[in-house]
Amino acid sequence: MTRFLFWVALAILVIWAIRSKIRSAGLTPPKAPPPPPPPPPAIETMTSCAHCGVHFPQSEAVRAEGLDYCSPAHVRLPAK
Repeated sequence: MTRFLFWVALAILVIWAIRSKIRSAGLTPPKAPPPPPPPPPAIETMTSCAHCGVHFPQSEAVRAEGLDYCSPAHVRLPAK
């Protein structure tokens, strides 16, 4: 049993020595650089509904009579 443990310990030592030599020699492949972060989303101009005052992106506005509304239902209601 002692011989078996000796050979196991010797094998572990040899593997450890080989791996440390490889690491110190720089033979491991270089790690790929992390991917660049995604660009931030474009900033949109906000507007408010002429009826209820809710703020929302201008691209989603329903325009009527020069005013911005949040939905077609609020176009039919009076502006505040």
